[in-house]
Amino acid sequence: MDEGRVRVLHVPGGHGYVANIQDERVPEVLVVPEPRAATPGWAPSPALDAAWVEANAAAFDVLHLHFGFESRTPDQLREWLAALRRTGRAPVLTVHDLQNPHLDDQRPHEALLDVLVPEVDALVTLTPGAADEVERRWGRRPVVVAHPHLAPPAEIGVPRPRREEAVVGLHLKSLRANLRALPALRTLTAAVDRLPGTRLRVDVHAEALADGFVRHDPDLLRWLRAAEGRVDVRVHDRFDDDELIAYLRELDVSVLAYGHGTHSGWLELCHDLGVPVLAARTGHLHQQRALVQVDLDDEEDVVDGLRRALAGFEGAAATREERAAERLRVAEAHRDLYRRIAGGGA
Repeated sequence: MDEGRVRVLHVPGGHGYVANIQDERVPEVLVVPEPRAATPGWAPSPALDAAWVEANAAAFDVLHLHFGFESRTPDQLREWLAALRRTGRAPVLTVHDLQNPHLDDQRPHEALLDVLVPEVDALVTLTPGAADEVERRWGRRPVVVAHPHLAPPAEIGVPRPRREEAVVGLHLKSLRANLRALPALRTLTAAVDRLPGTRLRVDVHAEALADGFVRHDPDLLRWLRAAEGRVDVRVHDRFDDDELIAYLRELDVSVLAYGHGTHSGWLELCHDLGVPVLAARTGHLHQQRALVQVDLDDEEDVVDGLRRALAGFEGAAATREERAAERLRVAEAHRDLYRRIAGGGA
């Protein structure tokens, strides 16, 4: 503890979610900068290495793990937890993903959760349904704390532009494992054709269409080429944060074609920007934020869902005041948890 403040190291430290579970109105939490990897590009955080913990434990009281542990083995995580125990540091895990959206085979992810969930000092998750699932599987109940905003406060609650033509958007990004691209595209195209004054916009990262890309899908590429003129197809590099916000403001509905998953940061950003979301019945999205859920293989269900989304529904759009109040509650909930496990009282 540092002058009554709990020193917390977040992994990863640079994620938008992590930035917004902190608040200057809660000064009792002191965030310790995450160490940088020695090599350029993505690499596991050095803070996930047992030797690093042994050498640097004096710098923090709590290590809060969120993402980025998928490249660790179960044995490496056991060694890491043992190092935290030896040095008297308190590990926390937020269970964002009970199913890893980047994997088809969930067994490696489940093996890591089987190490972490029973052994960390405290668990957090985002929805009651996810907490129920954790409790059923491991006999421990996480603290449920809402996902905070992701858009900058100045962007939250800005009125959406009015358009003569409604735009339904599906962003394929780089075809991560949980995306059911072709089935969703086929159903959405047929559904949008039945809604006068509505067009379907499909975005995809250029890398996903390259022959050597790990998830290259030649059937999808053929479909996109054949759909030109009927569907607004846009191929580009990854959006930066400002470009992503600008893109979402160009939509009247954002479609999440997830085949599996637990929670969604994209849903939160849409909520910030007032963009209605239509999604498959996946994970615990329905408890996270208001949205329209449908069977993306059922054309009639999708037509009905798009009509509901385009008409707007209660809870689709956040206000700046609501998000500011929620951010304070989120920060206070984390402070109370940190104090409890770091020995500073509840």
